[in-house]
Amino acid sequence: MSLEIQAKIEALTKELNEYNYQYYVLAESLISDFDFDQKLKELEALETQFPAYRDPNSPTLKVGGSISQGFQTVKHRWPMMSLGNTYNEQELKDFDHRVQKAIGQPVQYVVELKFDGLSISIQYLDGKLQQAVTRGDGIQGDDVTNNVKTIRSIPHQLKKGNYPDNFEIRGEIFMHKPAFLRLNNERLENAEQTYANPRNFASGTIKLQDSSEVAKRPLDCFLYFLYAEQRNKLFETHWQSIEAVKSWGFPVCEHSKVCQSIDEVVDFIHHWDTARHKLSYEIDGIVIKVNDFSQQEELGFTAKSPRWAISYKFKAEQAETQLKSISYQVGRTGAVTPVANLAPVLLAGTTVKRASLHNANEIARLDLHVGDFVFVEKGGEIIPKIIAANNLKRLANAAAFEYPTQCPECGHTLVREEGEAAHYCPNETGCKPQIVGKLQHFIGRKMMDIQGLGDETIEALYKNNLVSKISDLYYLNERLEALGNLERFGQKSIDNILNGIEQSKEKPFEKVLFSLGIRHIGETVAKKLAQHFKTIDAIKSASAADILAVQDIGIRIAESVHAYLHVPAHWEEIEKLKNVGLQFEIVEKEQVLEGENLLGKTFLISGVFTAYSREELTQLIESHGGKMISSISSKLNFLVAGDKMGPSKLAKAEKLQVPIISEQELLMMINP
Repeated sequence: MSLEIQAKIEALTKELNEYNYQYYVLAESLISDFDFDQKLKELEALETQFPAYRDPNSPTLKVGGSISQGFQTVKHRWPMMSLGNTYNEQELKDFDHRVQKAIGQPVQYVVELKFDGLSISIQYLDGKLQQAVTRGDGIQGDDVTNNVKTIRSIPHQLKKGNYPDNFEIRGEIFMHKPAFLRLNNERLENAEQTYANPRNFASGTIKLQDSSEVAKRPLDCFLYFLYAEQRNKLFETHWQSIEAVKSWGFPVCEHSKVCQSIDEVVDFIHHWDTARHKLSYEIDGIVIKVNDFSQQEELGFTAKSPRWAISYKFKAEQAETQLKSISYQVGRTGAVTPVANLAPVLLAGTTVKRASLHNANEIARLDLHVGDFVFVEKGGEIIPKIIAANNLKRLANAAAFEYPTQCPECGHTLVREEGEAAHYCPNETGCKPQIVGKLQHFIGRKMMDIQGLGDETIEALYKNNLVSKISDLYYLNERLEALGNLERFGQKSIDNILNGIEQSKEKPFEKVLFSLGIRHIGETVAKKLAQHFKTIDAIKSASAADILAVQDIGIRIAESVHAYLHVPAHWEEIEKLKNVGLQFEIVEKEQVLEGENLLGKTFLISGVFTAYSREELTQLIESHGGKMISSISSKLNFLVAGDKMGPSKLAKAEKLQVPIISEQELLMMINP
């Protein structure tokens, strides 16, 4: 039974991580918001019950997606966290009950429309737009300042006002529906691929490298949250801050409201569930935030979302259409994904022609037959999903769809491992999508980050027989004449490619290990393996049981790593990469602390402080050896209390006899 649970957790983790990559990096959605959220909740429940099987790269621990090639990476001063969400009113009332219980006093909520666009954080210094950064993975994002400056509704310079010298404002970039339809029609006329919805169009636009092209597309933006040092001294509530932001000249949605109770919140939701169709832009729900900033501080955060906010998502719309055929796509790992090709049907304002079917189990569950009429829905009004076949309209003698036994790309016999939902093509050296996909993965920004190389360049190099495996990239300097003969490969481009390849040799071992594309090996797992074993040779010498003994490594990961490194062709490739200078050993760096006065002690910060921000206090504690924890328990050594600290935390600390110290007392501990 435990092996089945572990396999289920690993399968869900892999599936959801792939959906995240498609959504945040490729601006594509292969699954509805509702279905994604249900799968995520299922995974969270399993991980809670069986924590030993949680993958350190689990999507339940992630905030957003990833960062993109071609842009400078910027770390967020305040992490861009995601919101918890619900689709039913009872869970909303449960949220209200938790908030009321934690605060112990009346709570106001601010309700806002949940825009279906691209999250952005914009920094202003002395009233001037300084930098604009995408959500990215929540910790760091892409610097898209020049592109954001083309959005007319976003001010470059504020008029004189009472705003802070340095602040960040966050919001959503989107495209109005009429503009989306017009631009998509232009793409059709030019025989270009159309976008599925305005959100994808906005996301794809903001990631363009040429700002002059971005300026041609009519993006818009609403801003809805302010961050600044000592913000609580400027405003007591979120509503006050938003009213001020509006007065400074920022575009703020007019449809927000302060509610005195959860019943008022529900009434607001009911109104916009219908009225949203009259808006010129897409929304997929309502965001509910605790209004009082001190109460927000009291409630705090989980690992990935604030406890003082939640989003309510609207139910999906449905339509009926005919299933024309099923096609099959092969990914870089060899996984084969079925896609339903539909008779075009209008759904939630866009024309739907395709829907993801995920795997053979889904096709069997739906009992799909050739020519079936099917019900399609858009969860979160983004990507369509087949929810059922209309058996009353099934054609006489219609044959059931049979999953292919051969790879649609190379013809190799497909395999399906025990416990896996997907079918795989094992022909990794002769199947084009796998070869190209592995090369594209290797050069990616979070992997080897090879400047000068992109997905299209890899396609061109493969097409012209210049690369067919990773090591071939490091011998391109011997193929200069062939490179020069390729279309759009000028001397400058070639020099950039070769320089980028040479610089990649400095990437640390964990990046190289991640870049190899071993199944189930994400960025975090690669780092843990590198730190534990130190060298690739040590990992190869280890048994699957030895690998399994590494913290947070599951049996599926251990078996995958062990099997990969014992395939002769894989090890031969690694030896070639060693010979050209890639790092296959970890270089240890000694951690330097400013002091050790707090070494071994745990701290929790609550309230508003005078000399330092909460972020600065956290840095001080950690730089002197202390450790931050997120809740009051017997493991807590000190509670650092500021003004407006919630009564519930104070009471719990006193009950557990946790020492309560002031900001000044903490500073005295650091510098006695």
